[in-house]
Amino acid sequence: MNVDPRPLFLAVLATLCGASFTVEPAVVCGISVLSDKVADVSSLEAWKRAYIRDDMTDQEKAIAIWKSVATYQHQDGPPCEYLGQEDVVEDAIKVFNVYGYAMCCNATAHVSSLARYCGLEARGWAVYHHSIGEIKYDGAWHHFDSSLISYFPKADGSIASIEEITAGVRDWYKANPEMWDGTHGIDEKLRKFEREDGRNAWRTRGPEILSRAPTYDARGWWPAGTHGWYATMQCFDGTTGDVPAYLYEYPAAQGYRVDIRLRRGERLTRRWSHRGLHINNFEGPGGGPGCMDDENGFLKRYDASFGGSLVTGRVGNGTHEYRPALDAAFADAVLAHDNLACGGGEPALRAIDASRPASVTLRMPSSYVYLGGALEFATRVGGGGHIAVDLSDDQGIAWKPVGEIASSGNHRLDLKPLVFRRYDYRLRLTFTGVGTGVDVLALSHDVQHSQRPLPALVQGANTITYSAGRDEGTITLESTTRTDHADQQVRFTQYRPAIDGLEGSPLRVTGTQGSITFPVETPGDLVRLRFGGHYQGFGETETWDYQVSFDEGATWRTAMKTPWQHKGRTAWTEVGDVPSGTRRALVRYLGHRGNADNVLHSFRIDADYREPHAGVAPVRVIYRWQEDGAAKEHVEVVGEAAATWTIDCAAKPVMTEIVLERD
Repeated sequence: MNVDPRPLFLAVLATLCGASFTVEPAVVCGISVLSDKVADVSSLEAWKRAYIRDDMTDQEKAIAIWKSVATYQHQDGPPCEYLGQEDVVEDAIKVFNVYGYAMCCNATAHVSSLARYCGLEARGWAVYHHSIGEIKYDGAWHHFDSSLISYFPKADGSIASIEEITAGVRDWYKANPEMWDGTHGIDEKLRKFEREDGRNAWRTRGPEILSRAPTYDARGWWPAGTHGWYATMQCFDGTTGDVPAYLYEYPAAQGYRVDIRLRRGERLTRRWSHRGLHINNFEGPGGGPGCMDDENGFLKRYDASFGGSLVTGRVGNGTHEYRPALDAAFADAVLAHDNLACGGGEPALRAIDASRPASVTLRMPSSYVYLGGALEFATRVGGGGHIAVDLSDDQGIAWKPVGEIASSGNHRLDLKPLVFRRYDYRLRLTFTGVGTGVDVLALSHDVQHSQRPLPALVQGANTITYSAGRDEGTITLESTTRTDHADQQVRFTQYRPAIDGLEGSPLRVTGTQGSITFPVETPGDLVRLRFGGHYQGFGETETWDYQVSFDEGATWRTAMKTPWQHKGRTAWTEVGDVPSGTRRALVRYLGHRGNADNVLHSFRIDADYREPHAGVAPVRVIYRWQEDGAAKEHVEVVGEAAATWTIDCAAKPVMTEIVLERD
């Protein structure tokens, strides 16, 4: 690899001459802009600081968990990323920040994962037409539903369990057999009963266990207005259709966090609006969740249950752009380069030795899911030369051709087929031929984000807090072990794992023991590994060991022996004591099998590393909004690791967009 020595030479020369010289860092990591009017839920740690206090009782913690999931996840058609057993997104922090909507299965997974993160036990249930869950504290289980936004206090103030609610409902059916068809409650009769006595019969003559729910409205309907008391009577009839209700693990993922990072020429724009684009439609606008337009007012009523929201929508369509200056400092901003000259000549990017190819590899991580992308560049191609463009969505393990340019001029290549549903990719340009290279390079992407956690403003004074400078990046490996969604997502086999004693789709242990081992490589020194997954042991001896090796498998460390739970479980661990200078590790999932099946459904591995060229540099923060129809803007350029400022709004603001950029 040829490294351009000019930045170092200039710094040394300036020092020798007694001058002051600063080389601006290639990337600013961990950029955060917060409003004092909106909680920070950008990571598990931030969420916990915002919602959980040490002096809370376990019941207060459970209610805070329930409330936070309902606040940031509107009940709607769920987003699908095809990374888990159930296809839908079940990472709480990801849904809070990227989507803002999902359904009951997602909500149950999120309540369970956040409860476990706080040290509480949690479990899910499959019931009739619904997915619900419980949190355990004070030696008992307690039901919390963040989908329909409900829980049921008993007379003593404690929260009822699913079994207690079911018993109360079934006893009521025994006393009112005309409401029961022998299998389920009769929908038409339950709806009619609900409306009797001035729409108060459900409370005064229904099951006592349901009468104290604090989020029923006066009509006996839940906050969103999609379901009422009649539906509750059916959910808790003790079945899940043709079979009894049963315990079920809604497979929560874990590991996502917002990590906004900017290089020179990079801009992220997040908007309090959308253009109809969403994750479930590759073709473009149309067919999205109801909250995109909220024609029935469900979202408005849903948000009102917790005091309202500062924004009227959930789906945001933002843009992520990168138009770097192709000068000497560009080399520090790329992931890799070979035989590459940057700046100081023509073309701006070209081969040092034109007799052999030159290449440059860019990495494009995003905190928000890509819905599309394009590369636009101005090229010069020498006689017989060309520029090959390739893309990798599996951390550089395999490459897919995007296009080949054999002429000088302005060109555009569509990246959408290769980056849709992705959060990270690598782009490689390879130049051949004398005089071949690039003068201008620009990448642009549509991204989806949730409007709900964006740092909105209110009428009056708003305190804005900025922080940045954490010198870490993350490499993520994530996939389901199913093979039936090969066209929608990265396949687990793309990561080239070593598989021993596992077969099938999803992967099952075939003998007494089976394993899958993933090599993980980072571009800087490894700081920590965060990993886990969703597994299902059909017997109590069917469990998994989560293991790591920092010496190519010569020795292994067991980071976690996973807990067993009927109908599956998810579990996550972290390894922080990494040997100094490590840039490669092995992560192994080791499954044990006795007399029953043991399945690994999905996994996620996050490798946090020290970013080699990170630091603090000026970032421009632009707020745009309207007051009484008049456009307003506030621009702040921050060159420190931390800063605060105030934005005053004379009238109620209608938020437009927030832009973060570096020149």
